[in-house]
Amino acid sequence: QVQPVESGGGLVQAGESLRLSCAASGSIFSGSVMGWYRPAPGKQRELVADITSGGSTNYADSVKGRFTISRDNAKNTVYLQMNSLKPEDTAVYYCRSAKTTAVRTYDYWGQGTQVTVSS
Repeated sequence: QVQPVESGGGLVQAGESLRLSCAASGSIFSGSVMGWYRPAPGKQRELVADITSGGSTNYADSVKGRFTISRDNAKNTVYLQMNSLKPEDTAVYYCRSAKTTAVRTYDYWGQGTQVTVSS
């Protein structure tokens, strides 16, 4: 398995929470920047949040203060805790693993998990 595998999506009401998980093999998780993306108008996908192997994080302005990304390097898994969900958060969320070494660039995407937030 090379592709990351997402889970945890579902249907919730506005204001509720969900936690997404993304599991990857050690070879593509170790040393990678792991990120969550979703489709956006005018873009194929926009960054929601990402986290480096050292734990530095980056968030889209639209989710700051509501979403938290974390990673468990022992489990090769990255999480996205989504609180205070809004209907506009409805989307397919994709996990991405990206790493550049001296010899090549690695870039893997999962199949996505659907998050639906009802008003």
